[in-house]
Amino acid sequence: MKNFLAVYTGSPEAMENSSWNALSAPERQERERVGVAAWQAWMQAHAERIIVAGGPLGKTLRVSPTGVQPVRNNMTGYVVVAAESHEDAARLFENHPHFAIFPGEGVEVMACLPMPGM
Repeated sequence: MKNFLAVYTGSPEAMENSSWNALSAPERQERERVGVAAWQAWMQAHAERIIVAGGPLGKTLRVSPTGVQPVRNNMTGYVVVAAESHEDAARLFENHPHFAIFPGEGVEVMACLPMPGM
């Protein structure tokens, strides 16, 4: 088994294109309740494959040769999973609540590679 980092993504455009902002407060609360329950069920169903449960991500600071600056990106959360292959890891996220219930954009899955020379 190999480890894969899955990054949940979302954007202002995805939020705008969803019906999320048009929901009334009670409708949004119900959707959130259903979404959280579905996400927890997904986590339980894949518990043996989850290496790091991860969670939501906050604001981003970029560190570069020019210093530290705030930036925007589409990363909203992460999880690390174990899978036999990249394809197998990606399939874990098909119809995930992040975008099936919540207004998330998608899930990007990448292999966690060993550090060269270590």
